[in-house]
Amino acid sequence: MLKVEAIIRVGALKKVLTNLLEIDYPGLTVYEVQGHGRQRGIKEHYRDQTTLSMLPKLKLECVVSGPAEAKKAIDAITAACRTGEQGDGKIFVYPLSNVIRIRTNEKGTFAINDSDHLPESQRTKAKKK
Repeated sequence: MLKVEAIIRVGALKKVLTNLLEIDYPGLTVYEVQGHGRQRGIKEHYRDQTTLSMLPKLKLECVVSGPAEAKKAIDAITAACRTGEQGDGKIFVYPLSNVIRIRTNEKGTFAINDSDHLPESQRTKAKKK
């Protein structure tokens, strides 16, 4: 299992959601964050003082079951966000040792995939793993 995190421009969210919906992603968490990269934020001048302010960004988190699904999510995010300019964002991929669905106590990939359509016997197996 892998966690895909992306820092993107605020204006790119709708296109990212559309692209992820097309690949049937399992779930997504979005945070409003601030920061800067190479562009160093916005320089503001006020009464002969210069200050750097952070740029508003969005942080997306998506947990997927394997490398193939991670590649699909990464491709969907980059296709939506790439303009070729500084500030397009970054994507980070982390391995996860375990995931637990609190409601059903399912673990591993069963916790991130939709198991409600499975027969009760298979759902019970998923809970015990």
